Amino acid sequence: MSAAGAPPRVLTVAGSDSGGGAGVQADLKTMLALGAHGMSVITAVTAQNSLGVQGAWELPVAAVRAQYRSVADDIGVQAVKTGMLASAELVEAVAELIGATDVPTVVDPVGVSKHGDPLLAESALDSVRGRLLPVATVATPNLDEVAQLTGVHVRSEEDLPRAAAAVLAFGPRWVLVKGGHLAGDAVDLLTDGTAEHWLRAPRLDNRHTHGTGCTLASAIAAHLARGRTVPEAVTAAKEYVTGAIAAGFALGGGIGPVDHGWALGVRAAGSGEQRPG
Repeated sequence: MSAAGAPPRVLTVAGSDSGGGAGVQADLKTMLALGAHGMSVITAVTAQNSLGVQGAWELPVAAVRAQYRSVADDIGVQAVKTGMLASAELVEAVAELIGATDVPTVVDPVGVSKHGDPLLAESALDSVRGRLLPVATVATPNLDEVAQLTGVHVRSEEDLPRAAAAVLAFGPRWVLVKGGHLAGDAVDLLTDGTAEHWLRAPRLDNRHTHGTGCTLASAIAAHLARGRTVPEAVTAAKEYVTGAIAAGFALGGGIGPVDHGWALGVRAAGSGEQRPG
């Protein structure tokens, strides 16, 4: 297969968000904004809007395997990002597929939605710990997901190294613990157990942050596909998602999405008008 002239190819393995702010939809928008060709393996379909998740339907393992093989065997993949994997069966199947694909993988261990709706069965946690995290190049848990996976509760910035160590014990090469729920600046810790990289950004006064985690993980994958190192990719992704949060906009009656196209300069906020980049 020849891919001469094609942009970097990134595959998202995640659930569909019908409201377009998170999940596969957010992943593909992020990849496009960062110059990558996004491809998708849909693991679940959700009925979702700015108010929450009204329903979720898991796809059969055979359908997930077929989508993955269809893309990987013909088009090829230079990085993989995982999101919503609702059941132990799906987690284990995806981990097996990723393990046979020798490319950087970003695992976003999605447990609950922005609105607190569960997106991962309790029975799947052992599979995430034992099968999925060991094949991750970078794992990107938020504080709730760290607690769900490890039992470590982060209450201050000083707890972040302990949380990262607990996740690293499951086998990912790097972990990015996202401290966005802490008071003060939005501080994240990236570490491989030896080097520590602290990433800080001002806390922005914008409640429209739906899709933040999906967007960050996809941005990391897009930069890894371009050949960047993990610290370089995570630093660039943090900058991108900070801008997307700053430009987040209201949709519906609840929490609106981040603006995936902010860096392209194509949306005049609130007007629907287009402006040149």
